[in-house]
Amino acid sequence: MSQSEILFKRAKTLIPGGVNSPVRAFKAVGGSPLFIKKAKGAMITDVDNNAYIDFVLSWGPMILGHAHPLISQKIETALKSGTSFGASTPLEVKMAELAHEAFPSIEMVRMVSSGTEAAMSALRLARGYTGRDKILKFEGCYHGHSDSLLVKAGSGLATLGIPDSAGIPKDFAKHTLTVPYNDLEAVRRTAKTIGSRLAAIIVEPVAGNMGLVPPFRGFLEGLREICDLYDIVLIFDEVITGFRLSYGGAQQYYGVAPDLTCLGKIIGGGLPVGAYGGKRKIMSQISPSGPVYQAGTLSGNPLAMTAGITALKILKKKKPYQDLEEKTAILVEEIRQAGKKENIPLSINQIGSLFTPFFTSISVTDYPSAKTSDTRRYGKFFNLMLKEGVYLPPSQFETAFLSTEHGEKELEKTIQAARKAFKKL
Repeated sequence: MSQSEILFKRAKTLIPGGVNSPVRAFKAVGGSPLFIKKAKGAMITDVDNNAYIDFVLSWGPMILGHAHPLISQKIETALKSGTSFGASTPLEVKMAELAHEAFPSIEMVRMVSSGTEAAMSALRLARGYTGRDKILKFEGCYHGHSDSLLVKAGSGLATLGIPDSAGIPKDFAKHTLTVPYNDLEAVRRTAKTIGSRLAAIIVEPVAGNMGLVPPFRGFLEGLREICDLYDIVLIFDEVITGFRLSYGGAQQYYGVAPDLTCLGKIIGGGLPVGAYGGKRKIMSQISPSGPVYQAGTLSGNPLAMTAGITALKILKKKKPYQDLEEKTAILVEEIRQAGKKENIPLSINQIGSLFTPFFTSISVTDYPSAKTSDTRRYGKFFNLMLKEGVYLPPSQFETAFLSTEHGEKELEKTIQAARKAFKKL
């Protein structure tokens, strides 16, 4: 029995399912989950000393690779001054300035400690600002595990086939409406019927929690027009895409500005963090300036701010986005051709440094088409790749990522591993 298996057995006696986040349990791919002891660059190493090329990258934030030396150095320096103060620091102001500079739509920003908290707070703010109760989200999009948002959600819920969650009162869920992602006409019909009662439309501008699904041309622009017409707050959940798709996120990439933006992951440089921000007239409604209450002892934590500021400065200077997109496109095309050679039904979505291989013969453009993917085949593919030293997301309905540390050697090994895997599928 491996050390990971021993640890998992121990964990299951004290931790629900043996994990602290559902997708880590490997239920969607089979086998026992890995327990990681260290990571460096593009590699992670488990407790049994097996090394893997990592395409999960802590679900996106490690765009500069694991244990970046400058980020690590800055964290160590900050640590000597304390870990948490429960009071304001200069670092919070600097982070706010960087966020505003990168995202002009963010005129004011509030730091929190997770993406879930950011989305939950943004929705409360939208409701407080508009005086309306209902919100609209998209099938398969995941915005954290707050009560209002676990309705036809993606991520782990898509993985486990759970349409919503126990423990959520029907009175909460009834205020959340869902329509298919990329279906602008469905949004228009909904807005025409109840637009005057909609507080917000929240969307992943590039869906990343039903696997990667980019928006159709005109979809985001259409959402902006509808929200303007009915005075609805448009919220972009850029927890995944912010500083990952481009320095200014999906809104810079597509040229569409939301009213509110949720950020996370990368702005903590690998440490727990989140943020939401947007128009001054909306953000001014947050306590202590306004009546919408939201608070957090660890919000703007000095270690997370230090790591995040350092990461953003590197990204701003290095401008790695074109190189990352080109590397990812090469990798994806080689994987696509390898699958085609073995007559494997395969549809791969890719944008920037994000990609997902779906084991289906149709194009994946929304949640229903994503669900046509052969999840058993993906599970087999995942485990075959793992044996070759390549760590992909342990779920068909998640997104893989590249970092600046994924070089020619790592890409070639991944391509060879995929060729071997396809021969056995």
